[in-house]
Amino acid sequence: MHVRQSRAYASRVSTKPERSTPPSPSLTERRKAATQLDIARAAAELFTERGPDGTTAEEIAQRAGVALRTFYRYFRSKQDAVAPLLAGGADRWRQQLAATEPGAGVPEALERSIAASLTPESAAEEEGLRWTRGLLRAAAEDPALRAVWYRVNQESEERLREVVAGLAGPDADPLEVRLAAAAATDAIRIALESWAETDAPERGEGAPAALAVRCLRELMGGMRLLRDGSSVA
Repeated sequence: MHVRQSRAYASRVSTKPERSTPPSPSLTERRKAATQLDIARAAAELFTERGPDGTTAEEIAQRAGVALRTFYRYFRSKQDAVAPLLAGGADRWRQQLAATEPGAGVPEALERSIAASLTPESAAEEEGLRWTRGLLRAAAEDPALRAVWYRVNQESEERLREVVAGLAGPDADPLEVRLAAAAATDAIRIALESWAETDAPERGEGAPAALAVRCLRELMGGMRLLRDGSSVA
């Protein structure tokens, strides 16, 4: 990205700390991610239509338009194939939270980012929530699929610790940071699981965003790092 000389000079003399920008993924990495997501969507479609027991890896590969060897290059099992779809929302949420302006309170930042990430703003985001609902319903009868869901949440929680630590500041208690990351992750998990058991809409009362904020407030009540109230509705 080209930056004008005057802005470059200003950034050198400024005392404000700069945020590191992660490198953009290469073309190969983007193609790999796109293929994985195509396979994940095909698996989600088939699981919703037939259930995991009625679906084979060969059928998923065929629906995705890839060879079976390509499927196994990326995934160990048919249940594992839906992980990118389940993890996509958490990835976007962490990115949004990490972009929070310095000095924002941790409780408010968590609530606002959770509410925003679970409120669909496009047809594609609504579809993503519907896929999640279908997969969570299928997971109720499939231990291997539940294990993928729990693994995705565990990995998200581990990555979230660094983001929360950055918001909390260098003097924050590491245990409090870890508890906050766990509370936020579990709030979203429980909200999505509860929503999937109903026919509630994607927005409004009973929707994932409202349920997740409620769960977070219940879970964070006894934590010092998250004790301050928030103005988020």
